[in-house]
Amino acid sequence: FLQLPLTPAILCMLPTITNILGHIPLILFPADCLFVTEYFTRTPRKLSAFNSFASVELFHFNVPDDTMMAVWNLITFKEQGGTFGDSCPNRNVTVYFRSGAPPVINPLYTRFPRDTVIPGSFAVTLTWTLPNRTTGAFNVTSPLPGDWFLAAHLPKDEGKISVKGLSEECQYLFQPQLIVQRLIGISVLYPGYFIDQMIPVHNRSALYKVFIPNYISKVKVQLVNCSTKNKSSDSCPVVLKIRARAPPVHNSSALDCREWNPCELVTLVPAWEQWYYILVERYLSNSDVYFRIGVQVTGECDALLPYFLANVNFKDSIIYLAPTADTNKCWPIRPTLRNELDTFSVHFYVFFGPNISIPPDRAAVFAVNLMPVLDSGGVLNMELKLNMVRANLTVFGCLNHGMPLFLRENTSLKCESVAGFFLSVNTSTNITKLRIPYPQTGTWYLSLRSLCATEHGFEQCSNVTAEVYMRAYLTPCINDCGTYGQCKLLRTNNYLYAACECKAGWDGWGCTDNSEAYSYSFQLLSTLLLCLSNLMFVPPVAIAIRSHYLLEASVYIFTMFFSTFYHACDQPGIVVFCIMEYDVLQFCDFLGSLMSVWVTVIAMARLKSIIKQILYLLGAMSLSMALQLDRHGLWNLLGPSLFALGIMAVAWTVRTIRRRRCYPPTWKRWVFFLFPGTMIATSAVALYAFVETEENYFYIHSIWHMLIAGSVGFLLPPRAKPDAKVTPLKRRRGCGYQLCVNEHEELGLVDPGIISINSICTS
Repeated sequence: FLQLPLTPAILCMLPTITNILGHIPLILFPADCLFVTEYFTRTPRKLSAFNSFASVELFHFNVPDDTMMAVWNLITFKEQGGTFGDSCPNRNVTVYFRSGAPPVINPLYTRFPRDTVIPGSFAVTLTWTLPNRTTGAFNVTSPLPGDWFLAAHLPKDEGKISVKGLSEECQYLFQPQLIVQRLIGISVLYPGYFIDQMIPVHNRSALYKVFIPNYISKVKVQLVNCSTKNKSSDSCPVVLKIRARAPPVHNSSALDCREWNPCELVTLVPAWEQWYYILVERYLSNSDVYFRIGVQVTGECDALLPYFLANVNFKDSIIYLAPTADTNKCWPIRPTLRNELDTFSVHFYVFFGPNISIPPDRAAVFAVNLMPVLDSGGVLNMELKLNMVRANLTVFGCLNHGMPLFLRENTSLKCESVAGFFLSVNTSTNITKLRIPYPQTGTWYLSLRSLCATEHGFEQCSNVTAEVYMRAYLTPCINDCGTYGQCKLLRTNNYLYAACECKAGWDGWGCTDNSEAYSYSFQLLSTLLLCLSNLMFVPPVAIAIRSHYLLEASVYIFTMFFSTFYHACDQPGIVVFCIMEYDVLQFCDFLGSLMSVWVTVIAMARLKSIIKQILYLLGAMSLSMALQLDRHGLWNLLGPSLFALGIMAVAWTVRTIRRRRCYPPTWKRWVFFLFPGTMIATSAVALYAFVETEENYFYIHSIWHMLIAGSVGFLLPPRAKPDAKVTPLKRRRGCGYQLCVNEHEELGLVDPGIISINSICTS
């Protein structure tokens, strides 16, 4: 070992190596320690306007252990039509950060469901500094290691319903990048041992870490024999700090050793199975600081700490201090049985439960283990019910993460002081519930203690064992998002999580905020309006049947039927009626709408019967294929319409050239039918494309139904009539039969008795 080159990495690892070998005094050189920089990035994703957490883009990172600094570089840029979106409006991007689980956000300030706790998170709003690109940064000193989640979204929009393909959509892309700087070779302390240390004059601090196993109730860091320049001093010019899982920061537990001799920093209820980081930070001085540092732990039971004595070489420079134990606090922790039913559907059963007994002299502690990453995307639910009647008895509970809180009477340690969640049940309130959306994974501990109310406060009950019904389970969403919500399972890369998507004006994390909800009468009115507006297709059906356009009439009937029942099934509230699957109804509604336009324009072209039928069949097959590709694309509507109008224009042009007059030949047909029908259809398309929003959808879309049906009644041509002046005797003189068509009467506008007739006869 002494022949190794003294590189900064070796110097940084000397304390750890010496702790193991025990050959030389332990001296730490933190300024010479090796820092490693690591870089992580995620692919850019398109951001959406915030409506619910289902519209948020979620990113998952993993921060390594011993990280001293984490910097998130937040890049946002615009795109429009595959190019830079310089002309796109500036929309602020909000990014949320949380360690251990996805952030629980509420940007619209809606009400959360009852009995729901909201875990905290950090938020950053990015503003635009360049026309098409902006960057931001979020720095975390000594971040907690493990999973970190970022959630990003745009502000809520005005609810405009845009037609896909009508214009180049502005896209806002977001890409987070993570740069971490972690320290290699932090000195490791072992509980029960004192070691000699020094902070040289050119260093500011020394960093150590110690691993705290299960069943530890107290951790005490001791700093003794402090001196400067090898001379003892009454005051030690250092500050002692401690923090779980990550190096200490400015608000960590601290103690000024100048005011205490010996200097002892105590941490009650420490996190189990975690590294604790200890920072010894010197005050400004011009001399080296020498001290002896050690960690002493107190366990719940003395039988739980034998591993401290295993595989240890006792050396003169190391002083061993045996761990202490309090046998009065040796309380068992009862595990729970995990039963997975479905995704985020897990029940935790207590052995010999669900009714549990709480003794009067101590707490009952239960452990609920959430799997890493897998269980953090749901909701942890906890329910307690008191199954006995006694006026002065109350059962108090504390649910906290990482370590249990052994509740005792007359103690100053509260559930809130260890970041726990408080519960209580008594005879007046015998049921309590607690919901934690997106809980941190790991072990959650529920500590229950029964106390009796007296004149002097709550005291231990005498010979009374409380009976409590306990239920702990994991669900995807809170109450399955209620009546006016849908629980959606979402995925980002390999991470799965659930969120509610509300409807009918309801809002909130569990779709329980009815401040802007639609009333039942409004829901009924909107449903009837959208459904009954399709009755405007009855006149076009009657006109088509009267004019012997039977194929066209069947298409209009098909459209009217499926549009009615599609909108009855498509409603966001409780006034919903579905005769078949939603996807089938939607496909048939879209197909019927496009086929109505197609057959109407082809009928106006006045083609031969066989050609018209072929075009009808080809149109039905082509439109079905197009709808399967993209049902909301603009060209699914414009493409067939323009193609049919092209066929009609060619047919009308050919007739105009043959007859050497405009077709249709009468001005009345243009003024009273074609022009009004075209204007009505154009108005309908304009409303559909430019005016329709989520708020006015019910009546604007109903007007769309009526206008489209009305335009069909104007544009559908009249049927061809036989020539009234051709007698049956003359017809029989031909070879077989003659069908005479009057080109004026086919428009249904001219009286044959007052105008000369030129007939075109075919046999």
